[in-house]
Amino acid sequence: MIRTMLKSKIHRATVTQADLHYVGSVTVDEDLMDAADLLPGEQVAIVDVTNGARLETYVIAGRRGTGVIGINGAAAHLIHPGDLVILISYGQMTDAEARTYRPRVVHVDAANAIIELGTDPAAAVPGMPDNLLRGDLTVPVP
Repeated sequence: MIRTMLKSKIHRATVTQADLHYVGSVTVDEDLMDAADLLPGEQVAIVDVTNGARLETYVIAGRRGTGVIGINGAAAHLIHPGDLVILISYGQMTDAEARTYRPRVVHVDAANAIIELGTDPAAAVPGMPDNLLRGDLTVPVP
């Protein structure tokens, strides 16, 4: 059996630009691409934390060290500069691989500088208010 699993994510990045008249895609700082193990042309899902929009597109490399997260093409109708987004990549792997694989989780600050690299997809963002809980602790435990 082949399973589709979380490969990596860039968590709570700030959109720095949007260009409706660009061909499409999302522009991502090459430092962030390296940290999240993303390749140019790789498919990603984008979840807009600010407004709930979700979409799929592909990555193009942005200038290294700039923190750029640029929404291009029709997606600019849904996601705007200043929005917080999660960029998610998935990988297909065998059942055995899926049981031991550890995703790359990239936490960034408001300027999209890397503040933590990890492998726990449920971990809360470092330095966030206490009301942002781990993803696996959102249901009260008896």
